[in-house]
Amino acid sequence: MISGGTRSLSDAELVAILLRSGIKNKDAVSLARELIVKFGGLRGLFSIGGAELKRVKGLGQTKICSLLVVSELTRRYLREELIGKAYVREPRAVVKYLKSTLRDRKTEVFKVLFLDKSNRIIDERDLFEGTIDEAIVHPREVVKTALELYAAGLILVHNHPSGRIQPSPEDYDITRKLQSACDVVNIRVLDHIIVGDNKHYSFSSHGIL
Repeated sequence: MISGGTRSLSDAELVAILLRSGIKNKDAVSLARELIVKFGGLRGLFSIGGAELKRVKGLGQTKICSLLVVSELTRRYLREELIGKAYVREPRAVVKYLKSTLRDRKTEVFKVLFLDKSNRIIDERDLFEGTIDEAIVHPREVVKTALELYAAGLILVHNHPSGRIQPSPEDYDITRKLQSACDVVNIRVLDHIIVGDNKHYSFSSHGIL
């Protein structure tokens, strides 16, 4: 590995490094290859939760933690890159982050990006989480958090676990309600983004906001 670098290693060999060792009658590379196939690739493996990994026979707590830490570190790295970006200048980078953090969620999550007067992102938070097809959103809580952060603008974001990105009647309704609530305190709603299976829908791009 030292001479060829990590790029010369296969997916299974890289995962094997995380696992450190194999299990009974199976070396680390074979176990890694089995996990990659079982969960449909690296994206599937690193997007599942601990509960699903615990169902894999012979996979102990240490190995599970090693696998889970990859997705968490990736999320934190991308978030660190996100804060301070001007959304209007780098929308692709922002959307890339949103896709990576929301596309594989099994329940609907409503996230808000908070912006300053220059449209730079100052914070992002998952404010509400619901079922597989619905998350109850409370405009008052959104406005309260925005005021606490001294935000001048918001980008509303939620995922559709079904993978479909077309807005539902409820999506249009909550967008109008949030926009009205924010207008009262002079906070702008710049966009509402829906994330599906590696796709997204922007209300702003479609002339809705």
